[in-house]
Amino acid sequence: MTSVRLTVAPRDGDDALYRPGEFHASGYCMAAVIAGKMRVNVPGRSGFVVLPLDTLVHAMLGGHWARAGIGARLMIDVVDVMVFSLALVGAVALAAEGPARREAVALQARPFDLKQVRLLDGPFRDAQERCRKYLHELDSDRLLHTWRLNAGLPSSAKPLGGWEAPNCEVRGHSLGHFLSGCALMYASTGDEALKAKADAIVAELAKCQKALGERGYLSAFPESFIDRVEDCKPVWAPYYTLHKLFAGLLDMHRHCGNQQALEMATKMAAWLKARLDRIDDARMERILNHTEQGGMNETLANLYAATGNPAHLALARRFDEKHYTEPLARGEDRLKGEHVNSFIPNMIGSARQYELTGNARDRQIAEFFWSQVIGARSYCTGGTSNNEHWQGDPHQLAHQLGDCTQETCCTYNMLKLTRHLFAWEPQAKYADYYERALINSILSTQDPATGMMMYFVPLAPGRWKTFNLPNDAFWCCTGTGMENHAKYGDSIYFHDEAGIWVNLFIASELNWPEKGIRLRQETRFPEREGTALVVRTGKPVALALRVRVPGWAVKGIAVRLNGKPLAADAKPSSYLVVDRTWSDGDRLEVSLPMSLHAAPMPDDKTLVAFMYGPLVLAGRLGGGEMIKDLTYTGQNWYRYPVDKIAPAPTFLSETDDLTTLLKPVEGQPLTFSTTGQAQDVMLIPYHKLFGERYAVYWRVYRKGSPEHQRALAEEEARTQRLARIVDEVRIGDAESEKAHHLQGERTASGTAFGRNWRHATDGGWFSYDLKVLPDAPLVLACTWWGDEAGARKFDILVDGARLATVTLSHNKPGRFFEEEYPLPVDLIRGKQAVTVRLQAHPGHFAGGIFGCAVLKAKQAE
Repeated sequence: MTSVRLTVAPRDGDDALYRPGEFHASGYCMAAVIAGKMRVNVPGRSGFVVLPLDTLVHAMLGGHWARAGIGARLMIDVVDVMVFSLALVGAVALAAEGPARREAVALQARPFDLKQVRLLDGPFRDAQERCRKYLHELDSDRLLHTWRLNAGLPSSAKPLGGWEAPNCEVRGHSLGHFLSGCALMYASTGDEALKAKADAIVAELAKCQKALGERGYLSAFPESFIDRVEDCKPVWAPYYTLHKLFAGLLDMHRHCGNQQALEMATKMAAWLKARLDRIDDARMERILNHTEQGGMNETLANLYAATGNPAHLALARRFDEKHYTEPLARGEDRLKGEHVNSFIPNMIGSARQYELTGNARDRQIAEFFWSQVIGARSYCTGGTSNNEHWQGDPHQLAHQLGDCTQETCCTYNMLKLTRHLFAWEPQAKYADYYERALINSILSTQDPATGMMMYFVPLAPGRWKTFNLPNDAFWCCTGTGMENHAKYGDSIYFHDEAGIWVNLFIASELNWPEKGIRLRQETRFPEREGTALVVRTGKPVALALRVRVPGWAVKGIAVRLNGKPLAADAKPSSYLVVDRTWSDGDRLEVSLPMSLHAAPMPDDKTLVAFMYGPLVLAGRLGGGEMIKDLTYTGQNWYRYPVDKIAPAPTFLSETDDLTTLLKPVEGQPLTFSTTGQAQDVMLIPYHKLFGERYAVYWRVYRKGSPEHQRALAEEEARTQRLARIVDEVRIGDAESEKAHHLQGERTASGTAFGRNWRHATDGGWFSYDLKVLPDAPLVLACTWWGDEAGARKFDILVDGARLATVTLSHNKPGRFFEEEYPLPVDLIRGKQAVTVRLQAHPGHFAGGIFGCAVLKAKQAE
């Protein structure tokens, strides 16, 4: 161990930011200058290296930091012989609690470092502890297995499954998330064992990087994957996976002080620059449009923030997708059809680049995008997407409810973006959204029994929550889940020089040593309304406490300071500001009464969710025993068995105030029940409902309204149709399709708008055998989606004879429709069954079809 003495000598009239101290370094010492020069004294060598210091200096000594002020002199005395690389001076800038601040923009609010916030007992700490347990349980050698194999290094570990299997093209992404999760968890809890585990993995990855050559490439897959994406050949998202590694390494540097991680990321960036220097902008845009890139433009911007190397910022810009950004810069919403979790990370990159460059266009892009997603494309839960895409126009959500609504990764990324926007302009609307999404779409997606995570949050009625297997899934949402539950403390509090914003009501303690204050938040929210803030300080401190008054707090608030009422006139979605000199033990209590409110779909007011304060209420539809073996899965695109799905009842209201349908259940906090309905249902917060089927959105009609009358007519039509059924195949249901002898070529099935579909591609086909009545007039009834687009021309054949040629192209926009095709009597005479085949024209799709049945023909009136 080399002993190093660091002496900081201020210029006359200046104060040193840190007093001289003793530090220890493991055989090295590094110093870096943001700008300007420094003086370094290395004993044992002739003369000094003298560089007058003109600006801020950061010096790192074995993980300890000292900082000298403007105009100060920095002297490093090295007792033992040691190599000091002047090449590092000016090339690497590091900071004690994260990347060196290089923002060109003066942020109005800054988050506290995670190390300054500790969660107290409550649901968020419970979730954090479950996540910590999972991070400890994951085996390091299994996580490293494919990395070592790719580098030609030996590995005897048992391979992981799912997306981390050795033959999966995104293998390795989870290790990047794991490093981020460990770094965040260390910052949040001080778990030294977890830090040591992650540090050891970084060291092993460094061996892999060295084995792969001097250019700096590092991955769990061969570099040929990058060749394929550059040539726009089929490959699954190699840059997406590299983004996770970059982010994990930078988080290890930022939160754990791991210098090796930063060096590795810098080497990777050098490799990347060498590749991209060969590619012009037009080709780069084609590459970006070919497959998702994750947040490469964000993580490279963060690398620039850590190194100060302009080449890293230029690299970040290469990953800005013009296809995404240019319409947004013009104020145009062209999000329909886009892959959501490809899009949002690119917007986070725009936000981060704005902070580092001051380019107002980047801010405009990020803010307009946020307003469109939150205002026009999000569910009551705060989540967005359906089948990983935005499938409709703005404010068109009623048909989006299905098995695969709101990918959890999308919420993870929208929360990251929201933090940036709040820092630019600390408005309560950002914290309102953050709270709603955090509770209903993040906290709700972790299994309380195992700590496992959800991929999608299904919002079609009658579904249930499904979770990953611990070692055989590793979806993208498993990876972001390792981070989600490790960083609950990152947005509770923000600050400026004058005070603190209290954004979230989470039991926690904040330590702000620069102000000499600790702030303890005592709350059982949302089990109990309101929160209390207790000040601990060694001496009185002048400070503004800004407590969010949520948008849902429409009943007003009550405030008490040290037990005495305090006048407060803050409106919903604003901040209560108490600006005073605080003394030790001062206690500020804020009561925030919650109330019921309805959250109808913007395009269908009869499709309604119920909320209590920020909490989405879910109806309990039972069936826990039925689904207990269907809860944990390796399938991210989980297909819910039709016979296990529970129908949701329809509700009728006597008044326009739909909240009158619900009454609190005595003795059961946050629990409500309908009364007087044909089928009454108990509702509880969605984040507390596990192990049974549920509904979030309900059909609710004002009794006797035109909408109610139409619903009654539709129900009568369904009843009449049931009486006409001769045979029907449940599309996409494995058992039903097998029973109807499904055959085909180039055919696939999936879900959309809460229903299963099947189609065939590029001249392909599929067929079913359906029963018929030999001498009765019959029709073939097919259900189509009225907003299909693209090349969808196909023939319907019955026992080889063409029944119809169908073209699907916005036939009935925004709704499903059933078309009946009369079956010629000669075609079915004497038969018990026929084969119905959908045959795509060359270059076209056949379908998708959402329903297929043989019906008795309607009798003439």
